[in-house]
Amino acid sequence: MELKGRDIISIKDFTREEVDHILKTAGKVDHILGENLRPLSGKFMGLLFFEPSTRTRLSFEAAMKRMGGGVIGFSEPAVSSVKKGETLADTVRTVENYADILVIRHPLEGSAKLAADFASIPVINAGSGAEEHPTQAFLDLYTIFKEKGSVDGLNIGILGDLRYGRTVHSLTYALSLYDVNLYLVSPPELRIRKEVLQAVRNRLRVKEFSRIEDVMPELDVLYVTRIQRERFPDPGEYERIKGAYRIDKAALEKAKEDLIVMHPLPRVDEIQPEVDETKHALYFKQVRYGLITRMALLGLVLGAF
Repeated sequence: MELKGRDIISIKDFTREEVDHILKTAGKVDHILGENLRPLSGKFMGLLFFEPSTRTRLSFEAAMKRMGGGVIGFSEPAVSSVKKGETLADTVRTVENYADILVIRHPLEGSAKLAADFASIPVINAGSGAEEHPTQAFLDLYTIFKEKGSVDGLNIGILGDLRYGRTVHSLTYALSLYDVNLYLVSPPELRIRKEVLQAVRNRLRVKEFSRIEDVMPELDVLYVTRIQRERFPDPGEYERIKGAYRIDKAALEKAKEDLIVMHPLPRVDEIQPEVDETKHALYFKQVRYGLITRMALLGLVLGAF
């Protein structure tokens, strides 16, 4: 299957067949991770990060370097000409002269699509406002696939900020390609966007709840997200809702023995540190799967696989 030259802007742009191909490629990368891979030697990736990031930026950088490629770019706009007033379009049209692929994170929705419209090289969306984060969804799917053996047939719960969580939106779109039951748990103020729900309702069995206790015994996968202070237009609303959910050992007492608990990170207080030592905790292993998945994506888009 040919994905060379493909933009990765939204999960909605991919078919089930294409997603399965990406997961299988990640599996192959997983098996040869320790080998001296250099299929992207001579290629350069441009990182344009207009928002803070730890895992996404470092995993993309590590993925490119592990495959022999080079990395240029910036991790905050203050060190670029953006501070001088340069537009996103001009930044993209400049940096593409130095790179073979661009990876962009930006606080505005639609920013990745705009970058792709102006770029003549492939663009990967590393997070566009509260809109989408497609590569996170790919690594989330790979985590579930690796740990459960399949995505189909599972009961999957997503907990926390479903309104502003871009990881949630991309994962929901991705899960709509599979045969799963989706349990959405959030405060009423943070329920998932209507347009996301409408897009998946005909392809996904969805139920909404406000209490995690009501669904915990049913779940095979629990995907926890933090309440995101930076996405709230009203600080007062954030203060009212923060700390609405906390997963601790007591909360997991009624969980299935093989429940896996995932989190895109960073966490604040929604998963207590005591959960880290349990067999349910998968969020740090999920980070490793992120490296593997992004290696697969870069290799596919740049024609190495």
